[in-house]
Amino acid sequence: MARTAEEVVAEAVRELAPAAGANGFVPLVAEGKAPREAIAGFALEQHHIITSDRRSFHQLALRTAEEPKTGPFFAALAQGESVALERLGALAEAFGVDDAALRAYEPRAGCQAYPAYAAWLALHAEPADVVIALTVNFAAWGGYCADLRTALREHYGCPAEACRFLDFFAEPDPSAAEQGLSAVQAGLDAGRVTERLAHRYGRLLQAYELMFWNTLAQV
Repeated sequence: MARTAEEVVAEAVRELAPAAGANGFVPLVAEGKAPREAIAGFALEQHHIITSDRRSFHQLALRTAEEPKTGPFFAALAQGESVALERLGALAEAFGVDDAALRAYEPRAGCQAYPAYAAWLALHAEPADVVIALTVNFAAWGGYCADLRTALREHYGCPAEACRFLDFFAEPDPSAAEQGLSAVQAGLDAGRVTERLAHRYGRLLQAYELMFWNTLAQV
């Protein structure tokens, strides 16, 4: 019996979830031990990541423009990155980042491995497999953002407006998940899903995201 999108995605999320304690940065913030400079670094790195990922999602949307389920999924992700970028400004400002600091900042290699790989996926991978890999990663990323939001409010006096960037990822629109499942199901129906590759892409995205967090932990 053919597997459903729900089964494929649930298995990938379960098998590729990051290990407890793998993220070295969020626990530091949760304890109020991360310097404000490191949180400013988070915002600065995110500026570069979001602008890169938005282009990657646009590329995937172009590649799937004729696919009624998959194309809109990637187009919505690209639009979401624009919303996130707008919200990021308040968080950056709360930790002393201005336009001059943004222009002068040099991104860290460990933080930018994720968007570099996402760009590779946008060019080379089967889009249906990318949907699965991204869904796996978004599950972990959203949880980290929720923890970070709570910690910034409790230990760093972060105002509500500054946390709206984290709110966006910590409280995703349920319709986005349904859209992703529809895209995966369309890929399954068309025989375009290779679960081995989807898991590879998801595993590497998870590893590169942990590299992002653990690079920040060294600031």
